Amino acid sequence: MATNGSPELLIVMGPEATPDQTDHVVARLEEAGVDARVSRGREATVIGAIGDRELLATLPVEGYPGVEQVVPIIKPYRLVARELAADPTVIDVEGHRLGDTFFGLIAGPCSVESREQTLTTARVVADAGATMLRGGAFKPRTSPYTFQGLGIEALELLREAKAETGLPIVTELMDPRHVEEVVEAADVIQIGARNSQNFLLLSEVGRAEKPVLLKRGLSTSVEELLMAAEYVAKEGNDRIILCERGIRTFERSTRYTLDLGSVAVLKHETHLPVIVDPSHAAGRRDLVLPLARAAVAVGADGIIVESHPRPEEALCDGPQQIPTGEFGNFAAEVGALVGLMGKQIG
Repeated sequence: MATNGSPELLIVMGPEATPDQTDHVVARLEEAGVDARVSRGREATVIGAIGDRELLATLPVEGYPGVEQVVPIIKPYRLVARELAADPTVIDVEGHRLGDTFFGLIAGPCSVESREQTLTTARVVADAGATMLRGGAFKPRTSPYTFQGLGIEALELLREAKAETGLPIVTELMDPRHVEEVVEAADVIQIGARNSQNFLLLSEVGRAEKPVLLKRGLSTSVEELLMAAEYVAKEGNDRIILCERGIRTFERSTRYTLDLGSVAVLKHETHLPVIVDPSHAAGRRDLVLPLARAAVAVGADGIIVESHPRPEEALCDGPQQIPTGEFGNFAAEVGALVGLMGKQIG
């Protein structure tokens, strides 16, 4: 349900609280004109109370049967805050899960270039155990003279790849004018780094009934990333995947600086799953596996990587794409470490 505000109070129900008592609290809040967001977890039930702070202060919430604790929220982001959910959020995309104990392996070409390239890559990553297929239809490029993607034609090729492999599709939305086409074709809508603070676009995908993969901007702080996610959640869509993809620093030995510390911070700050893009951070395929290992070790819920049958001929980001002939070994090494971390490929 879309809301016009953010939770001001967290109401924690006691371990012995009954469903009727939870429903009673929700009913009392709604009678007072307060929206209530319920999160039922394995060990506790949490209610986020959304409304005027002064009005909430007048309600005898702590005295309602079953209530154990009432906690005011002081963070600028509320809906995506860790405290709002009793358990970490798990995103299910057509049977492929990501979050908590489920690790997502999202792989595919940087850009959809041709039918042969797309289907070949899709088959390889599917056989290697990937859980979703990534592929760019619309490409944001620094230079206006470089390949910008095949657009609508690419969406049709991604549909064909999904029909053959069964892999859900992750593709980027850049322009509100393409919302309808991308939402229809994609199973997960990606918002890229350059649009991470395009608030109109964030609100638009917040109204879509598809999960959103939100990448951190090149110069965006962790708090700004969480506030961007809040724009999506505020419109009613809480199926959000956060992605650390490297930030711009003075260091030039890699394409961007992969901020693995942000992954650890995000796991403390939000209930949303957090993944890592080692391909864009590295800019070099020989560094993708080491950075992927580090992402798994720091607690990431998945990775999104690029692969191509002939990277030397790629129209976009060839140097960072893993040749499809090597992707099976890459996936096996990542999968082994995922198992050691007590997780499973989703």
